[in-house]
Amino acid sequence: MRLLVTGGAGFIGSNFIHHMISSYSDYEIINLDALTYAGNLENLTSIQDNPKYTFIKGDITDRKLVDTIFQMSPDYVIHFAAESHVDRSILDPGIFVQTNVTGTQVLLEAARKYNIKKFVHVSTDEVYGTLGETGLFSENTPLSPNSPYSASKAGADMLVRAYHETYGINVNITRCSNNYGPYQFPEKLIPLMIANAFEEKPLPVYGDGLNVRDWLHVEDHCRAIDLVLHAGRSGEIYNVGGKNERTNLQIVKAILQELNKPESLISFVQDRPGHDRRYAIDAQKITTELSWRPQFTFESGIRSTINWYLNHKDWWNRIRSGTYREYYMTQYANRLGENL
Repeated sequence: MRLLVTGGAGFIGSNFIHHMISSYSDYEIINLDALTYAGNLENLTSIQDNPKYTFIKGDITDRKLVDTIFQMSPDYVIHFAAESHVDRSILDPGIFVQTNVTGTQVLLEAARKYNIKKFVHVSTDEVYGTLGETGLFSENTPLSPNSPYSASKAGADMLVRAYHETYGINVNITRCSNNYGPYQFPEKLIPLMIANAFEEKPLPVYGDGLNVRDWLHVEDHCRAIDLVLHAGRSGEIYNVGGKNERTNLQIVKAILQELNKPESLISFVQDRPGHDRRYAIDAQKITTELSWRPQFTFESGIRSTINWYLNHKDWWNRIRSGTYREYYMTQYANRLGENL
């Protein structure tokens, strides 16, 4: 069996490749990644010489390259590749439309042309918009994206659905809650706060810090995608959530407590535009149909994640330079002053 994994050098994609390599000895994996700011081949050094693994550097919007790769006869496509950071989408929406919408269409067209057995599109709960203090996102919740990022992902979701309805392609869409765990790029909330707390730098928290997210350990997410790939019903959407609702402030305080750092490091900064107040996933469908359940509690997951980052300081120190440093200064310099 041959899998084409797009965006496999990123956070979730690299964890998924590790999961599949360790779970299936007879699977071959082709990893297509453009190695933009969040793609990091260091995430995959332990398998880079594995004969079952092939890396190809390239962009999913490159139709000629994509066509060439599909001539290698992948059986399945697991599509992670995306621009995925809300703040970056506010600064430059165009690249999000190009990668997330156009890139997905390029892949779908190749999947149609080469009769791929299944196309699994990894999306996000952010396409649903925001929730009040109660309620959960189900697969039937209307899409109501509030940022350029989530709008581009919603557009990609609609293309996947359209290719299923129009051309009969076997597809699944997964929509996950906020992931955390090893190899996450350090602009995201949890790794950013771990790194800053460790270095006793200010921890920038948007607004009042009471925005709520449902946190899902990346290993639980990878198991869910594996199940959807092998057992998901054609054309179906599956929500994947961790049942771990926490405010951003609770997350930050938990990290500080685990690292024995003072809460005085917390620095509240101006909220970002269109900041969704609450996300929460109803994962009953995947639980009932595919018998999936998260194995990590938030407490065990955050502890293991903190330990991973503390044991891999060289990894995130190498990343927190160059392009990332320029972005970090652009995003927070006017909010935190000179304490960066």
